[in-house]
Amino acid sequence: MSAVKSFKAVIPAAGLGTRFLPATKAMPKEMLPVVDKPAIQYVVEEAVQAGIDDVLIIIGRNKNNLSNHFDSVPELELNLLKKGDREKLEKVQRSTDLADIHFVRQGEPKGLGHAVLRARAHVGDHPFAVLLGDDLIDERDELLTTMLALHERTGAAVIALMEVDPDHIHMYGAAAVEPTETDGIVKVTGLVEKPKAEDAPSNLAVIGRYVLAPTVFDILERTEPGKGGEIQLTDALQELAAHPEGPGVYGVVFRGRRYDTGDRVDYIKAIVQIAVDRDDLGPDLRPWFKEFAAGL
Repeated sequence: MSAVKSFKAVIPAAGLGTRFLPATKAMPKEMLPVVDKPAIQYVVEEAVQAGIDDVLIIIGRNKNNLSNHFDSVPELELNLLKKGDREKLEKVQRSTDLADIHFVRQGEPKGLGHAVLRARAHVGDHPFAVLLGDDLIDERDELLTTMLALHERTGAAVIALMEVDPDHIHMYGAAAVEPTETDGIVKVTGLVEKPKAEDAPSNLAVIGRYVLAPTVFDILERTEPGKGGEIQLTDALQELAAHPEGPGVYGVVFRGRRYDTGDRVDYIKAIVQIAVDRDDLGPDLRPWFKEFAAGL
């Protein structure tokens, strides 16, 4: 796909990753491997597959491994070339050649809204996609391209939604919605961050993909800290949804394969799901898993 010149991608990666300690004591959680690639590479590849070739990663302290991963490593590449191991050489070089990747520090982790605000100077007047590394979207399923096209058509903010068990909605932002003429696309009339099940407006949860116009930066500038004492992107989106004269907020309901790497159990499930689907690993893993499960 040719590059979508008008869009940029922003990937917040400044979180502390405390749920994965001690592994994340000296390594960013975004660098934890999902099979044989760090989680953040899947996210960058998703942006590139949607046609975006300008990517900004928001980092915090002790995050140098992230920039190192997307840099070239001449010594390693020369060693692989001498060995004639072109397959591994291509894998190493792929992360370097993926996109035009930039980095900016967040400083203090003051919430997702604050992280997005740190992208203002780089994004400028361009519309942009925000991709969170906790949610990996299967490359075989379309989501981001649909969101980009919807933003281009409407000028609205676009968020990704997914139906979840109502008992789990307290773990997400929940959306109040109205149907549109297009199946799978809804008009968002309100958002609630991590509501109790009885207070949730629906079981449609906000997952980690957003497409935004640069006007959101002005809203984030004046957004007061919300839940958890952090500047919440949800609060800015709520203001956009409530604006009677603006383009509003739309949601794309995703029904494809999503891998949650946000906690330890789901991270392990994500690795298993991705590995068993791979041509090079699945044939050996599937029968082993059946034997293993039978013995539990």
